[in-house]
Amino acid sequence: MPACPICASSQTVKNGRIHNGKQRFKCQNCGRQFVEQPTKKVIDSATRELVDRLLLERISLAGIARAAQVSEQWLQTYVNEKYALVPRSVQVTPKKRSLTIQCDELWSFVDNKGNKQWVWLALDADTREIVGVYIGARDETAARKLWASLPAVYRQCAIAYTDFWAAYVLVLPSQRHRAVGKETGFCSYIERFNNTLRQRVLRLVRKTLSFSKSLENHIGAIWYFIHYYNASLLM
Repeated sequence: MPACPICASSQTVKNGRIHNGKQRFKCQNCGRQFVEQPTKKVIDSATRELVDRLLLERISLAGIARAAQVSEQWLQTYVNEKYALVPRSVQVTPKKRSLTIQCDELWSFVDNKGNKQWVWLALDADTREIVGVYIGARDETAARKLWASLPAVYRQCAIAYTDFWAAYVLVLPSQRHRAVGKETGFCSYIERFNNTLRQRVLRLVRKTLSFSKSLENHIGAIWYFIHYYNASLLM
């Protein structure tokens, strides 16, 4: 067996293989894992673009690593950096008409189902753009955060349709707030988007092994898809 590159111990054993099939070893003295004659793989722009597209699909990070033929360690670092840079505000097209929005909350969790993270969303009923987002608790403070995330023109002019969740009554302007039931269809677009979000972002699927373990990445992944979704409406 090869000697450990850290402590030079000869007490090493085989310990599986890395993503490209190369033999991995583990030092029984210091615990270091290593391969013989390691080569640093440069991830080219085409592979990064493929990863960017796959992050928008219902595929786990392990699945993306296999499809793109990159290591899970490199992919996790890349995802951490990418999601940290995703803007946490919407960019919407200018509006010269009456405005109507639909608002709803989507249940999710991070690390375990006891750590609930509600995705609050507001959608322009005419353009289908997502115009407001907040991720956090399901209370009055969160409803205010959603309202604050809306562009000023929506806060000043829009008619807002919601379900009967009490927090909306406390936050939205009473003269422009309409609480409605599902049977009316006035919140159908936002409910349909909730389904789209669950279908495209694997960490939001109710029964999944690919749930988020990091709140920052959970928020980043949702914002990443929302920016893509809004841009796709303009194509």
